Amino acid sequence: MIRIEGGRPLSGRVVIGGSKNAALPALAAALLTDEPIRLKNVPAVVDISTMVNLLERFGASWNRDQAGGLTVQVGRIAGTEAPYDLVRRMRASVLVLGPLLARAGRARVSLPGGCAIGERPIDMHLGALRKMGGTIAIEHGYVSASCGRLTGADITFPGKTVTGTENLMMASCLARGRTVLRNCAREPEVVDLAELLRAMGARVEGAGKDVIEIEGVDRLHGAEHRVIADRIEAGTYIVAAALAGEEVTVDCCEPAHLGALLEKVGESGSEITALPGAVVVRRPGGRLRSCDLATAPHPGFPTDMQAQFMAMMTQAEGRAAIVESIFEHRFMHAQELRRMGADIRIEGNTARVFGPTPLSGADVTASDLRASACLVVAGLVASGPTVVHRIYHLDRGYERIEEKLRGLGAAVEREKE
Repeated sequence: MIRIEGGRPLSGRVVIGGSKNAALPALAAALLTDEPIRLKNVPAVVDISTMVNLLERFGASWNRDQAGGLTVQVGRIAGTEAPYDLVRRMRASVLVLGPLLARAGRARVSLPGGCAIGERPIDMHLGALRKMGGTIAIEHGYVSASCGRLTGADITFPGKTVTGTENLMMASCLARGRTVLRNCAREPEVVDLAELLRAMGARVEGAGKDVIEIEGVDRLHGAEHRVIADRIEAGTYIVAAALAGEEVTVDCCEPAHLGALLEKVGESGSEITALPGAVVVRRPGGRLRSCDLATAPHPGFPTDMQAQFMAMMTQAEGRAAIVESIFEHRFMHAQELRRMGADIRIEGNTARVFGPTPLSGADVTASDLRASACLVVAGLVASGPTVVHRIYHLDRGYERIEEKLRGLGAAVEREKE
């Protein structure tokens, strides 16, 4: 658990690490070649360890250096099954499906099962792989897929899917002929994966736009790639600074990836200065102002920042309407915020936050990764101690969060349950 003693203003500089959500598909891409893939700026978080453990089942060898680099090599595919025990811990494990099928001609991947924040079916992945010539069956809780060699196809995703876009990009790199993917996710992590694939010898054009075109090649080679900064980690510290800070520099991030969030934080009353590779957040005098938002695929407001923003809105003047348009069950943190004194009312996919209300420290329980960050952020301004339980969620995506917050002046300690 993590204990926070609220009421201490934040100031100083915090350094943002590499993006978990970019590093995971980059690691999966190592399955596409028998040569080493060296990734720089890989965060030391639990989800990365889970993916490395999964790659080991397929025959991967790996090495992490002290500078945050991770080298992975899958010289020979030694297995093609991603078991439930690993997939249930991290839904991004499904990213191995496309690369395995493309290189080995077969894959058996556990269905991810339920998810605390809502349904995230992989139907779009499977339909697209079938269109490329994959034979796919669902049996005993697993996706069993096989093919000779995948064939390029014209594929339109029925909805935005980040992992679906990434999975099909990787599968298409070794397919015969040309693949056109339409209605693609435009997230920075998709662009980052495309840059790695091009460094490996893939022919990928259009990443970051609605249409991505891939010309298949016979083989890919090893490469070195630096993973982009984690925009959600950066956003979490930006919101924490807007809520509880004086002046905080969020360093080693990419402001261009944070546009929608920075706009809303500025609208709520903080002074935002975007610099090359950094964001400075200053809190002028007076209360925060309430502002409405709706989550949306990139470049819209990220669903992964909705919970943290809600914590900030509990201290803003007025009423904020927060619409969650991505996941249907992503308001479970609201109940825990109410236990701390927040006035939040849920109406379908809209949370109405009335503020400001003084928060008081309490024992609270995290339901998912971003909910845990929300409760830590709320604890920074609560009176008395806040104890966040089930922080294994937090460790999936935040590296040394208690140390980084202490570096800004917060009173945060990790304790045993």
